[in-house]
Amino acid sequence: MSLALPPWLAHALRAQRGPIPWNAVVRGALSAGPILLVAVLAGRTSLGVVAAIAAMLAGINDRPGSRRVSVKRIGVPALAGAVGMFVGTTAGEHIGAVPLTVLLTFVGLVAGGVSAVGPVASGAGTQLLVASAIGAGMPLPEDGGPRAVVYLGGACWLLALRLVLPTPGALVGDFRFDGERAAVADVYDSVAALLDAAGSENAIARRVALTAALDHAQDALTGPRLRRYASSSAERRLHAQYAAALPLAEAATALAWAEEAVPGRASAGPRRLAVAVRENTHTGPLPAPARSAPALRALDDALLRAADAFDRGRGRGGDLHRRRLTVRGVLRSVFGAGGREYGLRVALCFGASVAVAQALHHSHWYGEHQHWYWLPATTVFLVKPDLGPLVSRVLCRAAGTVLGALVFAGFALVLPRPEGLIALVAVSGALIPVATRHFAAQTAVVTVLVLALVMVGGEPQASAGRITETLLACAIVLLVGHLPMPGQRGGGVRSRLAAASGAAEAYLTHVLRETEQPGPRETARPVLRQTARPAPRGAGSVVRDTPTDDARARRWTLRREAYRALAEARTAIALAAAELPALARHSEGSDEIVAVLEGIVDTTTACAVHLDDSGRLAPEQVRRLTELLGELGRLDEGRGRVGVRLPDVPLAG
Repeated sequence: MSLALPPWLAHALRAQRGPIPWNAVVRGALSAGPILLVAVLAGRTSLGVVAAIAAMLAGINDRPGSRRVSVKRIGVPALAGAVGMFVGTTAGEHIGAVPLTVLLTFVGLVAGGVSAVGPVASGAGTQLLVASAIGAGMPLPEDGGPRAVVYLGGACWLLALRLVLPTPGALVGDFRFDGERAAVADVYDSVAALLDAAGSENAIARRVALTAALDHAQDALTGPRLRRYASSSAERRLHAQYAAALPLAEAATALAWAEEAVPGRASAGPRRLAVAVRENTHTGPLPAPARSAPALRALDDALLRAADAFDRGRGRGGDLHRRRLTVRGVLRSVFGAGGREYGLRVALCFGASVAVAQALHHSHWYGEHQHWYWLPATTVFLVKPDLGPLVSRVLCRAAGTVLGALVFAGFALVLPRPEGLIALVAVSGALIPVATRHFAAQTAVVTVLVLALVMVGGEPQASAGRITETLLACAIVLLVGHLPMPGQRGGGVRSRLAAASGAAEAYLTHVLRETEQPGPRETARPVLRQTARPAPRGAGSVVRDTPTDDARARRWTLRREAYRALAEARTAIALAAAELPALARHSEGSDEIVAVLEGIVDTTTACAVHLDDSGRLAPEQVRRLTELLGELGRLDEGRGRVGVRLPDVPLAG
């Protein structure tokens, strides 16, 4: 009989797997260490410490992906960190302990609310808080302006390494788009895997993997650019190849929904397309699947369109079927239930840690150690809900800090100064990309790196003090994190559920309205045009309704948004479920709602494919939609959650 670990403990022991990102390891070795070496040789050690800290934090954000998306993923948090460094330094020099605590608490409220927008915003909020604490608590001779500029320069150095140094696969085709090419190829491989799993118990997991691959490719291609559309032929070709994968993904999802196995050769075409993308070559002949069912005919048509897109690389490369983030949407995330709860929790924890650190600092508890920033900076990484469940973060942070401090204490006894410590900083920077797979390992490496930095800056060995401050930060976060909050708890999960239900409803409404013929006042709705389509073998030629290209593009955008919102809701629910029971109970039953929403979106996709083929819904699709919407209504009434209402359109054409 095996003993199952509680979710909060199992999450703390779980680590990510995968190959070692050697290119990121090289970038890490060339970031903080060389910056610190140059600063020491130039006699500006204090500025070198600030720049090296920025490079370290940028290295934590240096995740796998395209060069284009790394500009946003590293650059936006770096800008926020520079602002935090300026604000913290200026406030620490000119105001007292109480006003400083109030100011940093307000900064925590803002950073927490902004973090609810998304991963990049969360990274920006983290660096804003960490840099403001370091700026206020690290006594250096420079003012806030030079510190902010140097901080930004340290992060930009690692970003420059990310943009310039080659990565695996960069020599295939255009040097700039290696990350994008790999992401698009993974989409075609995921389509093939879903086709192979159709009719088996692995189909749902493969569909989830396909969603993740599409999200990753969409992010890789959607990075910042100077022009509105892709400016090079290589990039336009990649965009066209990504767009060609969307109808394939739609057909594969419809086939998996039918719960029937498909012929083995159906997945051969997408796999050849994946090889063509990855190696930047032509597709060659693609095996055509049988056309015995609407979804198989849709798969065959999608393969033909993909072959044409691969051969010609047509399109401007601007339509990635993703809605732009609007100011209204950002404000809704910041001031919504999730943003308010997120911001309040971060503000209370960060403000409490600043107050305690200030009290200990002015009571001379630190002795000769004047750096009081470690306590609030540690609290930032502990209180961020998107970094993992609360107890898991606390356990990993405590264990990682103790391990890192003990390791550094041993190195400090034998390494020469400062050259040995600079080498230790370089080695630690190289280990960060590997250590990010587990929060405890990342904490241990960061602890060694920061202790080496502050010792190079002139502070004596402080391992014991760092352990004590970390354990105190863990206690503060555990206490404040479990305090009763105003309003209903679980705001992050509820906001994700609301977004997922809204996206599912928009997608379902759009697809069902394709069964309507537009009236005089309905010109804004998708218009169906009559076109002759090949019939199944053995049948005569028939005339069927198929949507226009604009209607398809709109449908694919809504489908992508629905699946992305569902994936984000799944992630938020999984994190909430791994909290202690006092917090986990606020999200109980949410996974059932997401499962029903996923069933609705999958069924809607099958409906869309069938509508393209015949212009009307199949009875099985009508029955499944009716059952799922009824089940969602019952869950909504029983738990007070959000649901999807049945659009006021007919279910049969």
